[in-house]
Order: sequence, then structure tokens, then C-alpha cells
Amino acid sequence: MARGTKVERKSVSNQDHEINYEAKKLEVRPDKIKDAKSASGNQRKDIEKKVK
Repeated sequence: MARGTKVERKSVSNQDHEINYEAKKLEVRPDKIKDAKSASGNQRKDIEKKVK
């Protein structure tokens, strides 16, 4: 990636480290994050709303 490019921080990818980070942050199991992601899409705010 070139210097100075912006990384998409508003979405959660299917990579294990991102799922685990979000699960740890919200204090839930990674399975719950995956379920919320499949139900509401990959936007971080939508996943957080669905889990809470």
C-alpha cells in the first residue's frame, strides 16, 4: 500500500484478526460478530448496533 492512502476503517472484513478484535472490544464471542455481520452487512456501526 502506498504511503498516505486511507484504509477503510468503517467496515469489518472477514479476516480472523478483525473479527476477534471486534469481539474483544464488544465483549462477545467471535461467532456473534460473524452472525451480526451476515445479518447487517460489514459496516462497523451496524454490527455494533446488532450485537448490543
